[in-house]
Amino acid sequence: MDTNVLTQLINFRRLLHQNPELGYQEYNTSKLVYQQLESINIPFQSGIAKTGIVAELSKGKGKCIALRADMDALPIQEETTLEFASKNNGIMHACGHDVHTTMLLGAAMKLKDLDFSGKIKFIFQPSEEGVNGDIDKKSGGQRIVELGFLKDVDYALALHVHPLLEVGTLSYASGIALACSSIFTINVFGKAGHAGAAPHLSIDAILIATTIIQNLQSIVSRNISPTKTGVVSVTMINGGSATNIIADHVIIKGTIRALELEDYNLIIERIEKIINGVSLSFGANIDLSIDSFYPSLINDSNLNENLRGVAENIFKNGLIQVEPMLGGEDFSFYSRTVPSMFYFIGAKDVVDPCYFVHHPKVIINEDCILLGIDFLTKSALKLLSSNDSN
Repeated sequence: MDTNVLTQLINFRRLLHQNPELGYQEYNTSKLVYQQLESINIPFQSGIAKTGIVAELSKGKGKCIALRADMDALPIQEETTLEFASKNNGIMHACGHDVHTTMLLGAAMKLKDLDFSGKIKFIFQPSEEGVNGDIDKKSGGQRIVELGFLKDVDYALALHVHPLLEVGTLSYASGIALACSSIFTINVFGKAGHAGAAPHLSIDAILIATTIIQNLQSIVSRNISPTKTGVVSVTMINGGSATNIIADHVIIKGTIRALELEDYNLIIERIEKIINGVSLSFGANIDLSIDSFYPSLINDSNLNENLRGVAENIFKNGLIQVEPMLGGEDFSFYSRTVPSMFYFIGAKDVVDPCYFVHHPKVIINEDCILLGIDFLTKSALKLLSSNDSN
């Protein structure tokens, strides 16, 4: 890639990093992306899944390849010393989506001037980090799939930065790569009362909440096989208004993870039974809501083998197979619709210590951008020219 073009792309990434936006609020981000697409005459649709963009390059007949990048940031106050640190208070590109967007834009720029037969879709997706207040509790990835943008797609690819992996390295997990994940809320409704003089006239929502939490901790250890993986973590609890009043309402929030969908469903079933039992024994009303759900992400082994040569030629530090992670990713909706691969691209900074994604001090090494562009470009060309069929 021309040095001037790469410099422009890095400046574009820094502009995105300075102006992060949360899921379904990526209005300025989308505008910056489509202005770049307009400048290089690549046709696109905007306002997809609220704030997303889908661009297309079509040259003759052939397969259709989808390349995806997410655009949203996180509700984190940035603590780096970067000159281009976030200017938006309490919002940060702490998961590298600004880099993902830049790599996809760079791939579009390169592919526009190359010969191929078929179609390439560039999906600039909103709201990967959660549903962010969506009334239907759907993420951007789920909406993209439900809107039918993968109906004519043969393969889908996505890259994600890994700030603890050396630049020049690409990693993947085979088969189930990332977990089923969801966020839950439990509302406990009791009855207020005097904490000293008449506690017997109350229904103590805090006591009930602690009973629920204690029981949640037994779900994985006593219901999921020790050879499998599951997590139930309570991460927020809020209730009570005064030291002499029995609380009548407590909110419990947390996350659920499991690699196998059947194990995830079992965890949900056990939570519901615990809630029903505690509700009956204490005489309280208790509501459970699942605020977002991503199925586990499945990497296609045949697709990975098809791209192995491309990866090994670009990533001189190696293509590494790793164990599945318990992280959640809404590219999972793509992976359950068409054969897909989700790779982690090394982006470790030269400064020590380094931090993982979702940390306020995480820094992504921009040297990974050119490698990511090269991989997306050559992978799309490889798949378009292959003779295999789904």
